[in-house]
Amino acid sequence: MQEGPGEEYVIGPLDDLTIFVWRNPELGAKVQVRPDGRITTPLISDMPAVGKTPAMLAEDIRLQLSQYIEDPLVSVIVNGFAGTYSQQIRVVGATEKPASIPYRANMTVLDAMIAVGGLSEYAAGNKARLVRFDKASGKQKEYALRLGDLLKKGDSKANVMLSPGDVIIIPESMF
Repeated sequence: MQEGPGEEYVIGPLDDLTIFVWRNPELGAKVQVRPDGRITTPLISDMPAVGKTPAMLAEDIRLQLSQYIEDPLVSVIVNGFAGTYSQQIRVVGATEKPASIPYRANMTVLDAMIAVGGLSEYAAGNKARLVRFDKASGKQKEYALRLGDLLKKGDSKANVMLSPGDVIIIPESMF
């Protein structure tokens, strides 16, 4: 069974990339995208990488290298990713460790809660909210999340799919 096409991965700052140049290994490199969004490889300095897909970056590198070698074949492999903000899930509020985590295809609220160590002891889990930017309307929408039911009672109906850029806000309960 094959997954439907996901949104093409977009390179972000601090992502780890392998640049592979077929039959020219000395022109390839393992690089980390700098905080300024650029990479440097042999023969190419300060190439912008952030905001491009691996295929787009490979094409840009290919064009640069074609000044030096004939018909270079370039691949860009993403080894480790931090993800751009638009590709991250942020979990804030009453959790064991608030965090930004890279979005993965088919990620659910439960995956995000496991990544941040669950609710803190003072969390009002059933009052949590999901904030999602709606591209169609250009506005943020808020949805209620029932994290208490999901994590304490195993209620699978409370486990919803996440989208890149979602923010999960967990309030503290008032005593």
